Amino acid sequence: MEREELFVQKLRQCCVLFDFVSDPLSDLKYKEVKRAGLNEMVEYITHNSDVVTESIYPEAVLMFSVNLFRTLPPSSNPTGAEFDPEEDEPTLEAAWPHLQLVYEFFLRFLESPDFQPNIAKKYIDQKFVMSLLELFDSEDPRERDFLKTILHRIYGKFLGLRAYIRRQINNIFYRFIYETEHHNGIAELLEILGSIINGFALPLKEEHKMFLIRVLLPLHKVKSLSVYHPQLAYCVVQFLEKDSSLTEPVIMGLLKFWPKTHSPKEVMFLNELEEILDVIEPSEFVKVQEPLFRQLAKCVSSPHFQVAERALYYWNNEYIMSLISDNATKILPIMFPALYKNSKSHWNKTIHGLIYNALKLFMEMNQKLFDDCTQQYKAEKQKTDPRTDPGTDPRTDPRTDPGTDPRTDPGTDPGTDPRTDPGTDPGTDPRTDPRTDPGTDPRTDPRTDPRTDPGTDPRTDPRTDPRTDPRTDPGTDPRTDPRTDPRTDPEQTPEPTPEQTPEQTPELTPELTPEQTPETDPRTDPRTDPRTKPED
Repeated sequence: MEREELFVQKLRQCCVLFDFVSDPLSDLKYKEVKRAGLNEMVEYITHNSDVVTESIYPEAVLMFSVNLFRTLPPSSNPTGAEFDPEEDEPTLEAAWPHLQLVYEFFLRFLESPDFQPNIAKKYIDQKFVMSLLELFDSEDPRERDFLKTILHRIYGKFLGLRAYIRRQINNIFYRFIYETEHHNGIAELLEILGSIINGFALPLKEEHKMFLIRVLLPLHKVKSLSVYHPQLAYCVVQFLEKDSSLTEPVIMGLLKFWPKTHSPKEVMFLNELEEILDVIEPSEFVKVQEPLFRQLAKCVSSPHFQVAERALYYWNNEYIMSLISDNATKILPIMFPALYKNSKSHWNKTIHGLIYNALKLFMEMNQKLFDDCTQQYKAEKQKTDPRTDPGTDPRTDPRTDPGTDPRTDPGTDPGTDPRTDPGTDPGTDPRTDPRTDPGTDPRTDPRTDPRTDPGTDPRTDPRTDPRTDPRTDPGTDPRTDPRTDPRTDPEQTPEPTPEQTPEQTPELTPELTPEQTPETDPRTDPRTDPRTKPED
């Protein structure tokens, strides 16, 4: 009895609070007295039995409440980027030397063999739990770790508070998802829920299924997902292990919230998706395989090599490969275009190796289907894009139809084949008319081209043959190279047609031979100037 009274006095003594923030050096002596008293009580409750009597319950709960239930300081970075545990230093609680011992004492109190929930429930009620949950927003990770353990002990010992605890945690999540997007304790709360979900009885209640769909899945869309994603993925997988029928809504929910521009977040989704596929039932896999692998095909095509690499690692998972093998007729046609295209066009060499590995595995699964997909891909490629893949050389790649090279395919330039049309100079840009001197339009400025008869358009005059008329050959300048003037060669001189007039037809000299041609200057010889009338 005397020990009990002394214990109560110690508990009341520890209800005195000290200032650790504005004046940390004040009352150092009394701060040390309180710390020693807390230490003494922790030792006492740990190593002695029959110490948690009925009169101790209200005093212990009061001491805990007075010391811990407080208004938390404002966030050190309320509007900045999300907290990164690897780079950012957390803000630690100044009064932690006392708070740590208070938490330690209350945890030993709850775990004591003498603890009786029926007596404690008068003091540990909904209001107490609500105040406890508010502390989860503390920036000090040490405090959140103690809170996590204490809340889990309360959930296990107080059956009447379980539904209330789950409901209040849901409310914290709803506020976090749809209002603030800022809370320091989401990871710890999810860790508690992971243990709670693990203990759910089968069949699952509708309430629990709604929690998965309405709370856990929307948590994937918050920008600070990286802080709590491992715990969230664990909760989702726990649900699917309990009830495989939830697989389809879960995977479709993930695909709905799939990140579009945030590559690190996309890698997290791929990690979680592989964990889900590790526990998926084959009958459930069939329901989601098509939308699932359409998304994986996009990931394989991602220019961010970590996203493509993480997606291609699925082909190293034996169970996933067995599922793919059983459903190859559906999956291979979806994946093949992305794999085949990126096997040549992706900038990262590591991705090339992983894609070749995936293609090799597909080929070993079903050679005929693989060949069919190859032919179909090439046919569709040729149908939609007559140009070849820039990464393919049609001269060396036997898989590429050489007819799709715009440099050699006469079908790419209507009516003109640079290999067979004698009127086309191979050195001429195919984007211009090879029969027209570049820079000169005979339709608008006949004076600028001495080789063009005014008023005559070599492209429209039926009397002019562009293959034999020297005036339209862009490779020959009759003003500078008399040796190349085809009009001095009797074999190439066009026969004058009946319609031609003397003004249009140069006088022919039968005596002229090729040996005499170099002595003839087309600029001075009236016989070679189509604009000069011959003398009578």
